[in-house]
Amino acid sequence: MRLRLLDLDGSLTVQPPFQERLEAGMAQRVDLRERGERLRLWAGRKDMRRLRQEIARLPPPPGAGAIVTFVGSGDYHHLSLALLGAALDQDRGQDRAQDRAARGDREAAGPPVTLVHFDNHPDWVRWPPAYHCGSWVNRALEMKEVHCVVTIGPCARDLARPQWRGGNLAALAAGRIVLYPWHHAPSRVFGRIGSGEGHERRGKWQLWRNVGAEAWEGFLAGLLASLPRSDRLWLTIDKDVLRPEEAATNWDQGEMPLAALLAALQRLCGSGRVFGADVCGDYAQARLRQPLKRLSAWLDRPRAAAAPDLERNSRTNAALIDAFAQALP
Repeated sequence: MRLRLLDLDGSLTVQPPFQERLEAGMAQRVDLRERGERLRLWAGRKDMRRLRQEIARLPPPPGAGAIVTFVGSGDYHHLSLALLGAALDQDRGQDRAQDRAARGDREAAGPPVTLVHFDNHPDWVRWPPAYHCGSWVNRALEMKEVHCVVTIGPCARDLARPQWRGGNLAALAAGRIVLYPWHHAPSRVFGRIGSGEGHERRGKWQLWRNVGAEAWEGFLAGLLASLPRSDRLWLTIDKDVLRPEEAATNWDQGEMPLAALLAALQRLCGSGRVFGADVCGDYAQARLRQPLKRLSAWLDRPRAAAAPDLERNSRTNAALIDAFAQALP
């Protein structure tokens, strides 16, 4: 595993697991603090394109194997698009050189990708802005290599009357988004959606497959068997999927135990198909000067009752780093 930090909000570099690896030359830090607010919650197309190009030009972090990138707050989850895009750009550059040597000027298409997405929210809202931490999944589906997005773990209210909340049920109906809530009541829906891997349509209701109530090892085995064999896997994790005692984030927390997430990483990474991963969901107080972002954060996020105990994030991040290091080839 190669470890990279995008330092956008200062939440990572104060944690011992990252400090120790940076001091030992075992991780790469990319200083983006001057653009932290500009990229937080949402970003414009130019900003996203610039970040994607900058990441693609970075030298690889120390070590060998796939790059795992930590980005701080879940307010930056849309930056997964830049990370995945940069990895695909690098692949296309290698493919292009090989293809030119073999077949002239034809450009080889990159192999298909499935995103495996652990989150308390589906991040599938269709409202603008396009590059938003709550809508980025839809932009991922626009990438020609991306076959589908498999989201595991939501418990949040996003799935209550999802059409009223702007959820992309068209992609769900087409099988390009597959949702496995950890726990959620049936959702009232309308229109032709049908049933799928993680849901069943009964009349006016969508019944979700609540994987938190299943034997977890059995679910993971079935998940791996269901993923297209030709697809590579990109893993993206928002720690708000975890129980509050195991993570402190800027958002409402889910119900997945850390042990379940670690077991999933072991299974997925052990398949030999994971070519990159990113992790967000650390706590960083937002100091937003842009009025629309300040209003959006005030309206959309739960109110923190007190300053959170951030030691739990350090412990969880240490466990995630170890899991990736052990499981990735």
